[in-house]
Amino acid sequence: MSLHDPVPAPEDAGIQIRNLTVSYDTDRGRFHALNDVTLDIRPRHITGFIGESGSGKTTLAMAMMNAIHNPGRIDGGSVLLEGAGDVLRLKGEELRRLHGRYFGFVFQASSNSLNPLKRIGAQLMDLGRSHGVTDLRALLREAKTLAERMGMDGDRVLTSYQHELSGGMRQRVGIIFALVLKARVIILDEPTTALDMLSQQAVLEIVRTIHQERGLTTVIITHDMGVVAEMADRVVVLYAGRVVEEGPTQSVLRHPRHPYTRGLIHAIPRITGNLHDVEPLQGTPPDLATIPTIGCVFRERCPIRAPICDTVAPTPTSAHGDGIVTCHGVDQHD
Repeated sequence: MSLHDPVPAPEDAGIQIRNLTVSYDTDRGRFHALNDVTLDIRPRHITGFIGESGSGKTTLAMAMMNAIHNPGRIDGGSVLLEGAGDVLRLKGEELRRLHGRYFGFVFQASSNSLNPLKRIGAQLMDLGRSHGVTDLRALLREAKTLAERMGMDGDRVLTSYQHELSGGMRQRVGIIFALVLKARVIILDEPTTALDMLSQQAVLEIVRTIHQERGLTTVIITHDMGVVAEMADRVVVLYAGRVVEEGPTQSVLRHPRHPYTRGLIHAIPRITGNLHDVEPLQGTPPDLATIPTIGCVFRERCPIRAPICDTVAPTPTSAHGDGIVTCHGVDQHD
């Protein structure tokens, strides 16, 4: 394969996730990190995954790529990638080639994914070789162009070690690594973590521009509701490995229907107004060992808890026109 593969990836790369379940072995036993997740990631949209730490955001993204490793295990379900079939059925070389062709992943704190002993250009060539790219000079030219479009000196970036670049520059390098092989699906895990405000804005603007130009399918994993509000077309709210609400971003943020979504939004401090108006979300998120196995997983923290929540897990119902909400009491408390 070269940068000019005669059989290009399809223009659209939507993802249909059905009944996806992932578990992890721990010293206390095996527990579910995702439980029966069904979700559509729409092509050419930016989708935000949001929720507290441990809600399953990154696990869902990794499972979409069939990239769960020990002690984790994908126990069931399917991930249908448009143009490629069920990703979960692929293994070995076939899966590796699909990753290079369709998926680009920008890790949280990108400097942690860079080799401190190699220059950026050398690492890019290693990436190209691992995915069968024959024209490495073209790969470097593409990387240089991307770097310059991101406001950096392309030659300097390619000849630098990671410690010679600022945090914002390293984050942009992570985006270059994700884009340089012409991936169709870009996943960014907390892309603005540990960046100053100006660097955050620059990184988000780069993501938005390239998403639009290339017609990408983009997923942003974040705990920052402001990033979702600014960037995402649709938002997926996760809690304890379940999708509790999903829909168009503005509809979900303006009219949240699940009590967990409402709690997240009400806990955000405002620039103006009384700080005492902020309502902290009560309780603490469950860890893998304390997620309830029957009933609603959110019931211990829920302000509208009802007796049915203790014994019956809620099922997704239609919301926001073309979205879902998973709550027994949502109709009575809209």
